Amino acid sequence: MGIVEPGMEAMLDVFVHETDTMLEELDEVLIDSEKAHNIDDDNINTIFRITHTIKGSAAMMNFEGMSNLAHSVEDVFYILRDNPEKLKIVFDTIFDLVFQSSDFLKDELNQIRTGVYEPSDPSDLIDKIHGQVAVLKGEAEPETVKSAASDNAGAVIEADEDSETLHIFFDDGCQMENIRGFMIVNQLEKICDSVKTVPANIETDPETAAEIEKKGLFITIKPADALQEAIETVESALSVKSYEVVAKGEQSEAPAEKEAVAEAAPAEAKAETKTEEVAKEVAAAKQAAPAPQANKKAKELNKVIAKENAKQSLLSVNQAKLDKLMDLVGEIVTTESMVARNPDIQDLKLDNFTKSLRELDKLTDELQDIVMSIRMVPLQGTFHKMSRIVRDMSKKLDKKVELVTIGEDTEVDKTINDAIVDPLMHMVRNSVDHAIETPERRRELGKPETGTVTLYARNAGGEILIDITDDGSGLDAQKLIAKAKEKGILTKPESEYTEKEAFQLIMAAGFSTNTAVTEFSGRGVGMDVVRKNIEQINGSISIHSVKDEGTTFTIKIPLTIAIVDGMNIGVGNNIFTLPITSIKQLFRLSDESSIIRNTNGAEMIMIRGECYPIYRLHKVFGIGDTEKPFTEGLLIHVESGNGNACFFADELLGEYQVVVKPFPVLFNHYGLKKMGLSGCSILGDGSISLIIDAATLISNNK
Repeated sequence: MGIVEPGMEAMLDVFVHETDTMLEELDEVLIDSEKAHNIDDDNINTIFRITHTIKGSAAMMNFEGMSNLAHSVEDVFYILRDNPEKLKIVFDTIFDLVFQSSDFLKDELNQIRTGVYEPSDPSDLIDKIHGQVAVLKGEAEPETVKSAASDNAGAVIEADEDSETLHIFFDDGCQMENIRGFMIVNQLEKICDSVKTVPANIETDPETAAEIEKKGLFITIKPADALQEAIETVESALSVKSYEVVAKGEQSEAPAEKEAVAEAAPAEAKAETKTEEVAKEVAAAKQAAPAPQANKKAKELNKVIAKENAKQSLLSVNQAKLDKLMDLVGEIVTTESMVARNPDIQDLKLDNFTKSLRELDKLTDELQDIVMSIRMVPLQGTFHKMSRIVRDMSKKLDKKVELVTIGEDTEVDKTINDAIVDPLMHMVRNSVDHAIETPERRRELGKPETGTVTLYARNAGGEILIDITDDGSGLDAQKLIAKAKEKGILTKPESEYTEKEAFQLIMAAGFSTNTAVTEFSGRGVGMDVVRKNIEQINGSISIHSVKDEGTTFTIKIPLTIAIVDGMNIGVGNNIFTLPITSIKQLFRLSDESSIIRNTNGAEMIMIRGECYPIYRLHKVFGIGDTEKPFTEGLLIHVESGNGNACFFADELLGEYQVVVKPFPVLFNHYGLKKMGLSGCSILGDGSISLIIDAATLISNNK
């Protein structure tokens, strides 16, 4: 049986795409509001709209759990929309609950994408949210947060102003949670005047283990001295996964049945449309308020309707169709080149044909530009995903970290945008976990308690540069070299490594500076995978760091990897294409007076006071005369993330637009990419041109 009912399959992709987009918007609104310590009216309306839409869409697709969860969040913001001042009652809990709801819905979407969907049960999360609804409606006091019914229903923890409540969760699968909780209670009883738990009788009732595993253990204490001593006791206990100090009064009652929930969310309300809700509000406003105020209320609500019903000028298209369109445009570019350079017409004077060909070339360029622009997406969505990562890690690691984004409206090809999500995510996690110090350590160093991670994107010619910068501990070159030596991955004597080369060691496979395995990867763990992922899209990574001041990773990626403007060069009887974005200048030498040769045979050239290495492409690729005089060929000054150099070739064949084709899988064992070749292209006469990856070629021949 399929994920959805027969006839609904065509709607599934649309549902997943639109819901995913709305959840990203939801996260963005929540993060901005949490930073501002307030949810303004516009954001309340936005959250209400998102959850209302997801509720209806999920119900239509028969995803009952997703619909019910979205409905419960909608209930909260339905109340807050009319009474924003009530936000302060639930402010401390509502953000975490809505973030948890967003994560649940994302997990469900990911399962749906796989084609094998087993619905999860959001009942516990819905119960917690309904508890907040009851508080907002005045059906429960803020001091009484209820959860699902249990065997302990009705048990009460008597709390007063001197009491504190700790909410503790144990590691998944640790077992005997009740006994582990009882061991903590024994320790707390030595330093507290009183200790009470929910559930009660944890030392004698084995069945409480399942409840603690599901809902956590609440311990209300009266500390004899400071609360910090009790917290340290919990932190030092075995198998404690997480804990929080509950705001005073939030857990003064044990879990109990919540009959009010059914009243708060009647079944009929699920079918109520937004238009019906608005109509009722307008009618109520007219009866309960003077005419001017009622009219004002009606106008405000009508604006909401108009905004929701406004026609969209956007159209969602399956990416597979765009990929196919891009392939067709590539074939058109290749075919046009074959027609224009057909050897049968090279010596003929065909004025009308030439004129038509120029017009075709113009239209082909416009078509290519339009297709490319359709595939371009801003980095905004990718950057906002990083905001959520920083927010969650800051809480888990007990660090203060702020994410700053610059240039998030910079656009890249959709394929490239998808490819850099994982590398960016890994590098941001590393910065927060391994680079940013604790608040105490930052104070000792004279730094602000709050660390900063900055994502900065910008255009640079035909490429995009993305900086991931932190103001943390920085990299220690000597420590990196020593660790690399210990791992056996040094390729030359320690003394010969420059600082820049030492930093690049963290990109080596198996390299890590972490001494212990943590929930989050340490600097170096998986960085070789990051490098490989970036190189797969013809990008590169460079590193700059100052100890105790911070580190900057700079990712350089092309705008697109489908069609590139290239310079064709001849090397022996072979043709190579060098992307124009890599070329700084081309020149010929009349003599070899500017050539420098050192003792090991390496050749260099002085250009305007700067010395650059020369790489003979004949020698690099084993083609033709490897010792040909420089005066009989062409020098190409190139620039890449791994430095500047000059390539020596035989001749310049002209500038062409080439369609980049990946090498066949059968060629993988030849290591063509490691040699400095990123792909190939079919030329107008049907011959093959190999595309040079300047960054890899320079890096491998240093």
